[in-house]
Amino acid sequence: MAAPCPEGDSGAVISLSPGAATRLVSATFRHRCKEPHVHTRPLSAALVLLLAACSAAPEPEPTPPPAPAAAQREPDELAETDPLLSEAGLAHATIAEAFVSAATPEDNVDSPAAWRGPDGRTWVIATAKEGKAGLIVYDGDSGERLRGVGGTGDGEGEFLRPNGIAVAGDRLLVVERDNRRVQVLALPGFETLASFGRDQLRRPYGVWVRAPGADTLDVLVTDAYMAGEDEHGDEIVPPLAELDRRVQRYRVRFGDGGATVEHLGHFGAVSAADAIRIPESLWGDEVHDRLLIAEEDIRVGTALREYTLDGQSRGRTHGLGLFRAQAEGIALWACPDGSGYWLATDQFKDRSLFHVFDRRSLEHLGAFAGETTANTDGVWLHQAGTGRFPKGVFYAVHDDMALAAFDWRDIAAALGLREDCG
Repeated sequence: MAAPCPEGDSGAVISLSPGAATRLVSATFRHRCKEPHVHTRPLSAALVLLLAACSAAPEPEPTPPPAPAAAQREPDELAETDPLLSEAGLAHATIAEAFVSAATPEDNVDSPAAWRGPDGRTWVIATAKEGKAGLIVYDGDSGERLRGVGGTGDGEGEFLRPNGIAVAGDRLLVVERDNRRVQVLALPGFETLASFGRDQLRRPYGVWVRAPGADTLDVLVTDAYMAGEDEHGDEIVPPLAELDRRVQRYRVRFGDGGATVEHLGHFGAVSAADAIRIPESLWGDEVHDRLLIAEEDIRVGTALREYTLDGQSRGRTHGLGLFRAQAEGIALWACPDGSGYWLATDQFKDRSLFHVFDRRSLEHLGAFAGETTANTDGVWLHQAGTGRFPKGVFYAVHDDMALAAFDWRDIAAALGLREDCG
């Protein structure tokens, strides 16, 4: 009998990025097998009869090996080929990162948020969708990993695929996709103060929060619920009429008796021009009553949709045709007089591109990329100075496995922006 063809095996290729961060890429190699050469010789009559009798009972078909399980793609992972900044032909400045932290690909890092403690030290707290800890705490000036927080589960202080994250004063908000909730934690101890959203949220991702009072938070959460899967296992965007719940609204009040949460409703445009097919990141501007939400669906054009803070679509889409990969993390550099800059991520796989827009007019002012930072999901702009970054710092997740930092002075110099509000 012919020997069976060898099964495919897998190997791994490790390359070093320009910033010496390790990137791990899986590759599969298949062996080719040839039919064996069979030597024959004349058969005796008895042997011929024996073979004829055996042929009456056909051999059972061999059991095929189990098909490898296909990794389910996220709704925003629809591109057939990886978009590359090196091939996009987009003008931009290249800025060296102040640091890129040590890589931990097993954590699947998604989004960061910065907090300055009473001792003046800045922490950057990032969500880890996988790995042993739901949150990773980095030193904001060096990128050193300080600790992990929380395990896997659905209890208080536990996480299942945490995604969006935000800081408001000494409170940390974490969105968990697979627990369908938002947890509010106290800093610096990470004690759980409140948990909400399970009655409304189906596939939550991004979060933006404002504090109208010392003990009140208004919270907006994007919800990327889908309508099943197609024959390829890819998730299906719901019909337009069902996209009116893309953002859920909550109010959280804190008092001596703990926290109370009120659900304030939901919103989302349902017109072809303004509906949000695949939402994730969002950010608000109270001075200009403006909410920008990243539309990640490349089939309709990835860009930024504009809403009012109370959920009314303004019928404006920004950056359509400018974002060539996928619109992702959004941040705002704001001054009290209403001036400032919007920063929005274009998620190229080789190097992320960060677009800069005027805060008032949303005129495009330029773009920059790091020397290393790639495939960015979440970002955070820490406008307050730190020991190393006296004019502020822009944090971005690098390739699902590290934290990168850009000195705001370097960004301002490269693009002709202001260093401060003075």
